[in-house]
Amino acid sequence: MERDEIKIRAVPEHQPETIHSQLSLQAIKADILDHLFYTQGRLPEIATRNDWYMALAHAVRDRLLEHWIRTVRTLMRSDVRVVSYLSAEFLIGPQMGNNLINLGIYDQVRQATEDLGLDLDVLMEQEEEPGLGNGGLGRLAACYLESLATLEVPAIGYGIRYEFGIFDQEIRDGWQVEVTDKWLQPGNPWEIPRPELSFEVNLGGHTEIRSDEKGHSRVHWIPHRVVKGIAYDTPVVGYKVATTDLLRLWKAEASESFDFEAFNVGDYYRAVEEKVASETITKVLYPNDTINKGKKLRLEQQYFFVSCSLQDMLRINDLSGNQPEQFHEFFAVQLNDTHPSIAVAELMRLLVDVRAMDWDKAWHITQQTFGYTNHTLLPEALETWPLPLFRDLLPRHLEIIYEINRRFLDQVRARYPGDDQKVQRMSLIAEHGEKYVRMAHLASVGSHAINGVAALHTELLQKNVLHDFYDLYPERFHNITNGVTPRRWIVLSNPKLAELITHRIGDGWIHHTQDQLKQLEVFVSDAEFREQWREIKRDNKRALAKLINERTGVVVDPDSLFDVQVKRMHEYKRQLLNALHVITLYQRLKADSGLRIAPRTFIFGGKAAPGYAMAKLIIKLITSIAEVVNNDKAIEDRLKVAFLPDFNVKNGQLVYPAADLSEQISTAGKEASGTGNMKFAFNGALTIGTLDGANIEIRNAVGASNFFLFGLTASEVSDLKSRGYDPKEYYYANAQLREVIDLIGSGAFSKGDGELFRPLVASLLDCDEYLLLADYQSYVDQQDQVSRAFFDADHWTRMSILNVARMGHFSSDRSIQEYCDRIWNAKPVRVEIN
Repeated sequence: MERDEIKIRAVPEHQPETIHSQLSLQAIKADILDHLFYTQGRLPEIATRNDWYMALAHAVRDRLLEHWIRTVRTLMRSDVRVVSYLSAEFLIGPQMGNNLINLGIYDQVRQATEDLGLDLDVLMEQEEEPGLGNGGLGRLAACYLESLATLEVPAIGYGIRYEFGIFDQEIRDGWQVEVTDKWLQPGNPWEIPRPELSFEVNLGGHTEIRSDEKGHSRVHWIPHRVVKGIAYDTPVVGYKVATTDLLRLWKAEASESFDFEAFNVGDYYRAVEEKVASETITKVLYPNDTINKGKKLRLEQQYFFVSCSLQDMLRINDLSGNQPEQFHEFFAVQLNDTHPSIAVAELMRLLVDVRAMDWDKAWHITQQTFGYTNHTLLPEALETWPLPLFRDLLPRHLEIIYEINRRFLDQVRARYPGDDQKVQRMSLIAEHGEKYVRMAHLASVGSHAINGVAALHTELLQKNVLHDFYDLYPERFHNITNGVTPRRWIVLSNPKLAELITHRIGDGWIHHTQDQLKQLEVFVSDAEFREQWREIKRDNKRALAKLINERTGVVVDPDSLFDVQVKRMHEYKRQLLNALHVITLYQRLKADSGLRIAPRTFIFGGKAAPGYAMAKLIIKLITSIAEVVNNDKAIEDRLKVAFLPDFNVKNGQLVYPAADLSEQISTAGKEASGTGNMKFAFNGALTIGTLDGANIEIRNAVGASNFFLFGLTASEVSDLKSRGYDPKEYYYANAQLREVIDLIGSGAFSKGDGELFRPLVASLLDCDEYLLLADYQSYVDQQDQVSRAFFDADHWTRMSILNVARMGHFSSDRSIQEYCDRIWNAKPVRVEIN
């Protein structure tokens, strides 16, 4: 140990500058060629596009690591609080472009590649999309990590290194087909494997009580099997600062990968069986949990990454010279939704069973460590686990949860004597019918702070979903509205717009978006500026039109209104309502060829969960409508419909800047926040939406006259349902609506097959859970307003400019600053670099 310490002290604190850290054009070119030779083992004459991409990526990574090493050295010297962000998803997107911008070397690298006879855009297109998330939750986590680094706040994001991420989506005969996402196959130059950094994770088995060396009774977990977690690190650099935070993802391996005894007797399968079973844990993002095997694997995934992460944090706490009792002072741990909420029980296990801490002290540390972000109002997303499954997989944790529950319910009974119903509602274990563990309750009890992600969402959490907890702990509840990073979603995605804004107000808005973007508002009256604004939008629409043609074969007019809805396919997001409007316009044009409407291109995109039959059927309906509408010569190309397959971060960087109209049409009270609404508005799209999630705050920010509002409010939705909602009343009362629904049922969009879309028609007429028929007429009326507004191009441009100018509040930098101030008590730490 002493020799190791001497070696550490002997390393110079300031490494000599090398070609790998220099930012000059010549140094970057030389480093690219070095990596082509020494990393890829290729000559320029025979190098493939992937070879050149990998060489460039490693050259950029060298400069990231220079920042990362400086950051680590600074943190070793500083009295800091580190933010730890636990998330089952990190939809980080392609890394090259974002890293070039944040390092401030985009122009140098573009010139360097050009000098080498390469095209930077082609090399960036080569990068695989890391399929580490499903949608907004994972993308938010990625935005937050980038903002933490930009604000110079020390942070580690912890998650799972899924070998096969969210599936690639293909559309065959109008149906979604899931294709394996092999994102790691060409290699991932941004990650650094840490095989020496591993932790064992127990699964199954039973517990025993034994005496320790001091004679105290301690619970010992005797597992059925043990899995090893291996760390893979990805540096996350802040915008034009030296601070580089860390994304640490865990890969599962068998603790003993090969059984020689089985191999020697000829049982070759059993020889590697443990390896196969263990590595299954991190094979795929979100296994289908409609069957028990899928449920078990999903719980294994969640516990696996949480256990590895907390063990790692305790290790870092020890290395920093802190005592276990100081853990909550060194780390602020945020639970990104309910997926990582098993962390509450796991930290108690590690402190009480492993570190021999008494219960009360461990519970104080646990509560002060965790904050819980709730991301959903949908009951099915508030995870629960059947008790037998939970007991079989995590026997010790169930014991701990029972003890937490016993103590907690004693507090509830003392506060609300005689209120047995409240006790039942608040219990961590649901006792009626099949017993199950309520993970949102565990997170709420075990955290010192609980937050929603938009004002309405937080209000509904307090009134409905977590009302009893709000009643007991009102001081724990906060609202922190989501945000998105302007570096990726404007500077990288929309470079011409970013350049125009910077030309007029300077580049300070990129880092201080909330304060400085509003300066843009004065240029709304500048005719030259408005024309430049329109031309940039035209260029973006041409680029998207090209992509749509390449991916779908559909030819669209860049001068038409690009009406866009891209998000996860779910009934509450109401892609079906959008489809009803498409049919409505189509029917109007068929009935009156002289009808004056703005030509429109309807663009849809999004993935349906593999087991979600209704969402898949909605995709089939949209593609079937497209087939009919796009080939009807009678409407003279005034309407086009395109379903863009495999929507992801990479595609989003083309879609958001090209949109004229952003569809944010979820049933009021169902969307927690939304972040797509922010990405669209930041890029100058106008929003048509309900008063749901962050739409409310966006409308307040940009101005009611710059937002197309329709539909029932959350309270009106609740009232209508409580009175007894009958969708057939709307169907019979509205001839236009009736004609649209009957047309779907007639087989007009299914080549005469009246059965194909019968489940959709039945869901609308018999139940209509998400009130599409109640909101239909309001939606169509507001869409008519959109059409009229689009005819006045100059007025539309004014509204677009005001949208962007007034969106600064929705930067993820603002969100993270609020977390730091109100929940984490985390401060920036300046990292110096040459």
